[in-house]
Amino acid sequence: MSSLLLSLSAAWAADAPKAEIGNGEIQAKLYLPDAHHGYYRGTRFDWSGVLYSLRFQGHDYYGPWFQKTDPAVHDFIYEGSDIVAGPCSAISGPVDEFAALGWDEAKPGGNFVKIGIGALRKDDGKYDHYKLYPVVDPGKWTIQKHPDSIEFIQELSGSGYDYVYRKTVRLVKGQPEMVLEHSLQNRGTQTIRTNVYNHNFLVLDNQPPGPGLTISVPFQIESPHGPNKALAEIKGDKIVYLSALKDRDVVTTPIEGFGSSPKDSVIHIENSHLGAGMKIEGNRPLLRASLWSIRTVMAVEPFVDIVVEPGAEFTWQSVYEYYTVPTSSSSLRNTQR
Repeated sequence: MSSLLLSLSAAWAADAPKAEIGNGEIQAKLYLPDAHHGYYRGTRFDWSGVLYSLRFQGHDYYGPWFQKTDPAVHDFIYEGSDIVAGPCSAISGPVDEFAALGWDEAKPGGNFVKIGIGALRKDDGKYDHYKLYPVVDPGKWTIQKHPDSIEFIQELSGSGYDYVYRKTVRLVKGQPEMVLEHSLQNRGTQTIRTNVYNHNFLVLDNQPPGPGLTISVPFQIESPHGPNKALAEIKGDKIVYLSALKDRDVVTTPIEGFGSSPKDSVIHIENSHLGAGMKIEGNRPLLRASLWSIRTVMAVEPFVDIVVEPGAEFTWQSVYEYYTVPTSSSSLRNTQR
């Protein structure tokens, strides 16, 4: 069964529509949304802008954090030396997830909405973002490709909401920067109230999070539930990894202490073991933020609150800057996942 799942996953990825963009500094590869043939057809994350590779100065920042997928898996599981992801979690790169719209109002069998996915069929249980819901209407997708950018447009009407969602993945000319530009236009009659976060699945050079990896923010970090002290610790405005994650190790913590200014949304992630770093800078205040990591992936997740009145439009963006850092003399270059 394991080899069958692996071969099916590989075939799915090979057949999925995809595109490449570059700007001389960065080369990026993306999967494209497609209700029938898309690599990701889960009902958790936005279907647009799914990066499965971004290379800069010999480093690759994104890629699958799992080895197999299985529709019977809820979120992810460990199977021997492999990680098996369920259909709603099997995705890569800096991907967005919106809070569900209309779940509480819909009756079982009725429709609710996930922006970037479409109208989904509600069941009689509680909402579970790891669960695969039937897609009733994926809306109308328009994709505009350019050598250094791709624009995704989703139009959805009915199911109580009418909107136009735009997302552009753009590489800045001559700079090691990627910009994710978003807009949400409300064409309906009721207010859209939701929030969005980017999961930022960082799979840097396929190496485990560990010593040399540091996350920095512009404020003193507070957390009601700090990380496992044997694996990582909070030091003022930083989270520092102490041990390489292995087996079923988890480092997770809420990131609190930020203010109401967008300036607090700046996140630096540096790995002196690998000599690579990145900066993520949003232009909206943080609603909340958190860190989650296992042996194959590290994710800093900034949340943004979204309220769009009828006839209005809400915009937000994140700028990703990639750079190199000096390698530490004590780097463990032979560390393997």
